[in-house]
Amino acid sequence: MEFKAGKKSSIGTNKFAINLFFENSTRTKSSFQVAEMKLGMNEIEFEAKTSSTTKGESLYDTVKTEESIGADIVVIRHSEDNYYEDLVNNHDLKIHIINGGDGTGQHPSQSLLDLMTIYEHFGKFEGLKVGIIGDLSHSRVAHSNAEILTRLGAKMYFGGLNAWYTPEFAEIGPHMSVDELCQEMDVVMLLRVQHERLSAEENHNFSKADYFKNYGLDQRRVALMKPETMIMHPAPVNRGAEIADDVVECDKSYIFPQMANGVFMRMAMIEAVLEGDKASEEVADQKRQTVLR
Repeated sequence: MEFKAGKKSSIGTNKFAINLFFENSTRTKSSFQVAEMKLGMNEIEFEAKTSSTTKGESLYDTVKTEESIGADIVVIRHSEDNYYEDLVNNHDLKIHIINGGDGTGQHPSQSLLDLMTIYEHFGKFEGLKVGIIGDLSHSRVAHSNAEILTRLGAKMYFGGLNAWYTPEFAEIGPHMSVDELCQEMDVVMLLRVQHERLSAEENHNFSKADYFKNYGLDQRRVALMKPETMIMHPAPVNRGAEIADDVVECDKSYIFPQMANGVFMRMAMIEAVLEGDKASEEVADQKRQTVLR
């Protein structure tokens, strides 16, 4: 929150960052780019469709190449769950790796900015009721937020198609109707339907109108909410599917404030990584001075 309050930092001066996004992204990629620039970093341009990965280059070789030419930080979004485990466990990489989203696994930076937004509003997590509605099984945001909010003492609830309410979510919290969630929750978090991860049959049988009628958030459901209830969404938003057009920017909506907080949170993440480098360099300098004496 210090960056949001106006803190300035040039810790990234003369440092290089590269954002390896192998899946489409607007908010996360742009947010990291702005965060890097605000910290004084230089960005190395990368486009997956014109990179050597199209020629068969492995993710490791791509990351090692960027390390070799001088990149200090790499932010990666990849379709493979836990892609980072191979990079971290099986290779001696010195470049810092930040997970920008892995498959249907985790989305740590989104989760952190969501926590920041919730804490700004309530000043706590303990005892809050948080409902996540939508395509749970395919959502890395749902996985990250359900885990961390539970650890912080929030009570989790879920809504949407029963088929997406998998056993891992059933172990965390109950499934409820959207009307029930709107009446009881402190935070209502919506998710888009990830058509790119559904089967051809699932997409063929999907009806946007039916989905919105059964699970979408409209003004009638907003009226059921408590005065202090927050509406959140990691975006991209599919208006008229999981949320009505006139709800996206209603008084209870924190969708765009979430995006603004994303820059500050990602600045903090990058600063933490670079501060670690700085601390290591200072220790090394002290050791060298000791030897010289």
